[in-house]
Amino acid sequence: MNFKNTITAVLFFFTVLAAQSVYSQTNYADVKVDELSDAQILQIIKKAESIGYGEAQLAQMAAARGMKPDEIQKLKLRVEKIKSQGSDTQTENKTAATGREYSETTDGGAIDNEKKVKDEEVGPKIFGSELFRNGNLTFEPNLRMATPKGYVIGPDDKLLIDLTGDNEASYNQEVSPDGVINLQYVGRISVGGLTIDQATSKIKAVMAKTYPGLRSGRTNLAINLGNIRSIKITITGQAVKTGTFTLPSLATVYNALYAAGGPSLNGSFRKIEVIRNNKVISTIDVYNFLLKGIQQSNIRLQDQDVINIPVFEKRVEIQGEVKQAALFEVVRGETLQDIINFSGGFTTQAYTAKIKSFQNTDKERRIMDIAAADYGSYNPRNGDKFVVEAILDRFENRVEIIGAVFRPGVYQLEKGLTLKALITKADGLTEDAFLNRGYINRLNPDNTQNLISFDVAKIMSGEQADISLLREDKITISSLFSLRDEYKISISGEVRAPGTFDYADNMKLGDVIQMAGGFKEGATPNRIEISRRIKNSDATSKSAATAELFIVKVDSSLRLQGDSAFVLKPFDIILVRNSTGYEIQKQVKLEGEVLYPGLYTITRKDERISDLIKRAGGLTPMAYAEGASLKRPGAEAVNPSDKNAINNKEEENLKMLNLKRFEEYGAKDTLGAALTEKIISSDLVGISLDRIMAHPGGRYDLFLEEGDVVRVPKQLQTVKVTGEVLSPNSIVYSPGKSFKQYINGAGGFTYNAFKKGAHIKYANGSVESATKFLFFNNYPKVKPGSEILVPKKAEKAGMSAQSWVGIGTALASLTAIIVSLFR
Repeated sequence: MNFKNTITAVLFFFTVLAAQSVYSQTNYADVKVDELSDAQILQIIKKAESIGYGEAQLAQMAAARGMKPDEIQKLKLRVEKIKSQGSDTQTENKTAATGREYSETTDGGAIDNEKKVKDEEVGPKIFGSELFRNGNLTFEPNLRMATPKGYVIGPDDKLLIDLTGDNEASYNQEVSPDGVINLQYVGRISVGGLTIDQATSKIKAVMAKTYPGLRSGRTNLAINLGNIRSIKITITGQAVKTGTFTLPSLATVYNALYAAGGPSLNGSFRKIEVIRNNKVISTIDVYNFLLKGIQQSNIRLQDQDVINIPVFEKRVEIQGEVKQAALFEVVRGETLQDIINFSGGFTTQAYTAKIKSFQNTDKERRIMDIAAADYGSYNPRNGDKFVVEAILDRFENRVEIIGAVFRPGVYQLEKGLTLKALITKADGLTEDAFLNRGYINRLNPDNTQNLISFDVAKIMSGEQADISLLREDKITISSLFSLRDEYKISISGEVRAPGTFDYADNMKLGDVIQMAGGFKEGATPNRIEISRRIKNSDATSKSAATAELFIVKVDSSLRLQGDSAFVLKPFDIILVRNSTGYEIQKQVKLEGEVLYPGLYTITRKDERISDLIKRAGGLTPMAYAEGASLKRPGAEAVNPSDKNAINNKEEENLKMLNLKRFEEYGAKDTLGAALTEKIISSDLVGISLDRIMAHPGGRYDLFLEEGDVVRVPKQLQTVKVTGEVLSPNSIVYSPGKSFKQYINGAGGFTYNAFKKGAHIKYANGSVESATKFLFFNNYPKVKPGSEILVPKKAEKAGMSAQSWVGIGTALASLTAIIVSLFR
């Protein structure tokens, strides 16, 4: 069978076996491959090969059952390892024989026994129980080692006998069942039951008769094992798998125990007996290996040896704050201290003064407290349960001081420690310490809080009796800064870096102005306003003052004289105003058909558009005065730092409101969001430049503002028609042509055009809409460069089924009322 198919089949049977014998459930996510022995996996392999599941089917089934990929990989490695070891035919036969003998002896199979052990180990872990079931620790004997001198020769052993020197010869002899080898020219030699040393001496003596060089030393003799035999070992008593096992003749007691799965739930780890010729020749204590790594008494086994695992005599449990909590087997003479040593000792959080012991009596249970002095003398009883508790999460000698000391924190409570001594330990009080009052948080006997106040200054000077401290006292000495608002000074206006600054005693006005970077160019030092809080205002008076104002004049160079030395108080607000008559230059832009277009500076506050045109040399012959426009973004957009700028945000909000009102009235924006944004953000002002130039200084001649852009276009010759017309386009302007004719020139209105909302936008930015008189629409006059816009009707929602039902109900009610009236 394909080896990959075998591995896949093993995965399926492994999950089934784990579900039935380990976990009794269908979830295989927690199955550990390392917990299976090699013998168990070999049996699973044989069963899988006998059924022959396909690889794809079994892989999907294993994944669906929740098996983890890393566990599947481990199982593959285990199977490959067992297969490589099984390539030797003799090893395979021994394994098969072991399986047969084991099955015949145990009546139920290894899997059932291991299931029983695992089911019983749901409680506390037995110390050492995983040793012989760990797949990473096999105790396999080294079959490639040099032949031990004490190895006892038996039937089926192969001896390699080499002669070198004056005589050269090699023999490869298998020991017969009666323990004899037959050498050519030498004859039969009985070696059965002899060690390698003894056999070498006997063979050398016999061969010396044929090879005289052996006596003189001119010929050398070397004897080694060519192939070791198999021996049969019987394991009885409380083993996981009892029976007869076939092992290599180099196997030791631990090899046999591993093959048997180690002691069972009731098996002893301390008194495992090796019986040879009906005599106990060695007793194994596995704890020596588990705790010290010493394999004492781990002798080499011989054919027909018996290993007996008796039941344990005494077993106790230790749990809690120890490094390895488990069930430990105790032999005669061992004490509680030995058990503590078995568990690895106490953890760092263990309460070591006493250990609680729960014992079983003939009738009931009882508890004992074992003191640390008795650990070495207390003899545990079978079934004792020892609990090592954790230390208390509290301090027996801690005090704490916080606040205005140089080294706040926790300190040791020494005998006779007082409050003053603790403050001295903390390197004394800081300069900002509040000396009028401190307090101690102290625990009452019932752990409630008790507050003790004291005068810090008197304690330190000795005027007040010192206070003795107790465990967990917490002393608090406040800082002056923690008992008041944070003092600040703020300055704004015509300074280079306005802001808020920390207050300091004796702070002068000139100091704060300097901190703010000094005056701006337009600042006036003659009228600085300082507002100060009023603490004792008359709350019953309607005209009670809410702030105290000071008007201060300072030296512009901040010299230390005069009112620049005005002393400030916490929370003062300083306002530096600009000089009267101080103005920065303001510019406007003139574009288009003028003789000298470009940027111009406003020279007077009352300068108008006509003045600007005159300064630019007047209009050119190609200028179209009626189409001239004025774009006014506002001073705050051009120069945000201008103190005289007015925020026009409200105007934009008004535009948005008017647009929504227009849409609610029945029109819908045809050009979408882009046009909406354009309308809202429009800065155009409709002007009549022809009237302005005809009547300079009149009501149409506007005053100039910073950022204004005046555009004078050339003579315009087209009219643009957009919106809800059949073919939006630009049409050549023709004098006398009406609004409706331009609409017809673009194909006329569409079926959903909102005719009442049609309007025209002139080149100068002004807008006019259609009006209605009786049943007639009056459309505005069209000029060159105009743009006609036809909006879309608002969409109307259709009648829903619920609306029709409501109308029907109303009609039915109305009909019933009418019928009742005519009766």
